[in-house]
Amino acid sequence: MADWVKIAGGLAAISAGSRTTVWGVNHGSAIYRYTNYDASPWINIPGGLSDIGAGADGTVWGVNGGNQIFRYAGDQGASNPWVNISGSLVRIDAGSRTNVWGVDSADAIYRYTNHDASPWIKIPGALSDIGAGADGTVWGVNGGNQVFRYTGDQDSSNPWKNVAGSLKRIAVGSRTNVWGVDPAGSIYRYTNNDASGTNPWIKIPGTAHDIAAGADGTVWHINPGGEIYRYTGDQPS
Repeated sequence: MADWVKIAGGLAAISAGSRTTVWGVNHGSAIYRYTNYDASPWINIPGGLSDIGAGADGTVWGVNGGNQIFRYAGDQGASNPWVNISGSLVRIDAGSRTNVWGVDSADAIYRYTNHDASPWIKIPGALSDIGAGADGTVWGVNGGNQVFRYTGDQDSSNPWKNVAGSLKRIAVGSRTNVWGVDPAGSIYRYTNNDASGTNPWIKIPGTAHDIAAGADGTVWHINPGGEIYRYTGDQPS
């Protein structure tokens, strides 16, 4: 595929904050960080997670198979690279240190308060996957594959705006870098125009199980076989 370059390795979930902050977990819950060197692309980080979220500023959060929540502290010299944060989530994403969101097993939505002693505030709505960007942008999808953009910072009466489309996975790098995967595995990029015809999404070649989008335009995906790809469609061929 001309739009994607294959990167060695195998992952089950992936998150990208930027070109240099890409993390993933495999089917055995092992954690990997991208080395920024395709010839030897991944370094194993101690711990076990089932989902991971990486922000543009280097922030990384994850959840494990028991729905426990962790924040990465290995870049701060901590003896244990992961700090357990109270709460219970099944999916998590971090756009930055101050923009961390997750959903629990009942599809309830939570936003990090930036205060570990009382870490989560519940946001009205129900989502099965969520994506948070470095600029505060947040999108989500629900169990019916409906797509929503967070507007609670603009209109408290209805914090979520329904956007046309059908997606099961969503990734947000910024307001202008939003990607998703539909139930059939097709990949879509947001056109930045809610009213562009009847479909605000443009289809990108490829088949994905999970997708990641960074604040700087970086995009990665994992296909149903666990193979890893980085987007190159925005670069001269």
